[in-house]
Amino acid sequence: MSVTPQTNTTLPELAAALLERDDFVICGHVSPDGDCIGSQLGLMHALRSLGKRAVCLLAKDEPIDVRLAFLPGADELAPAATYAGPASTFVAVDVPMRDRMNSAAARLLDACDFSVTVDHHAFDERMSDLAYVDPDTAATTMLVWELAGLMGAERGAELATCCYTGLVTDTGRFQYQNTDAAALAAGAAMVEAGADPAAVARHIFQNRSLPSVRLEALAVERMRFGAGGAYALSWVNRADFEDTGAVKADAEPIIDALRSLRGVRVACMLRDQGDSVRGSFRAKDGTDVAALARTMGGGGHKAAAGFTLPGSMDAAVERVSALLSDALDTGERGA
Repeated sequence: MSVTPQTNTTLPELAAALLERDDFVICGHVSPDGDCIGSQLGLMHALRSLGKRAVCLLAKDEPIDVRLAFLPGADELAPAATYAGPASTFVAVDVPMRDRMNSAAARLLDACDFSVTVDHHAFDERMSDLAYVDPDTAATTMLVWELAGLMGAERGAELATCCYTGLVTDTGRFQYQNTDAAALAAGAAMVEAGADPAAVARHIFQNRSLPSVRLEALAVERMRFGAGGAYALSWVNRADFEDTGAVKADAEPIIDALRSLRGVRVACMLRDQGDSVRGSFRAKDGTDVAALARTMGGGGHKAAAGFTLPGSMDAAVERVSALLSDALDTGERGA
């Protein structure tokens, strides 16, 4: 493991600090994915097994991906903006910076007496009293799983299911470059503790809506390739969502279709947000897409990153196409 410079504690020290406290609010990033929700709920179950009060909050008042609704405790998730307390200790999981939490959650962070960050996204600044950030860890739920063990929490089926879901989604069913021996060992331990891989797969990977498939068909139809086929780029507009009846979460799986194409090194999906465009990168070689995202104010992991661009979809398509062409035509690759 290789922690970041803003890390100022160890997991055993962090476990000891949490054990000294009894009242927690746990929050992740806006548009939470499986690793974010899994980390929140997993930590909640760990703390509750120790007799502590723990509440999970959504950074933004919007529904979670319906495919994650099966997770134990998901029905208790509440928006940070409507939470009235109490709040003593704030734990940020899978979120590296305040901007990714939304203003309501950030205000709650400031209002708490003590704050903690547990994450695997590298970022230059520390936003909490204690921070443990390890970008070499495949999923934040791996850190939550280890933390639960260090605290002496009960690592039963509920905790294991939440943590396994975060791990299997952030590794792309153990297909992405971040899949290593540590990830596989953690997954095995979670299964041994009660996580059901087949059940998780049914909920997450075999549970797409028909509007999601129709949205993907539109995106596949308008795919653009560049750098000799080294990148695939596509996009969905607001009208596409209206025409298909899709919701925002329905667009999440589409990038995997682009990434799966032979010869494609980097896939990019763009989603119209009205006055801005949200973009996602996925790499399947050594290309550092986090570095590319940072040139547009975004960030993430070496193989998976995101960004937001102001303005129109046409402008975003041209800007991102030029960026990818320049990076991939010159053979820019990571180690």
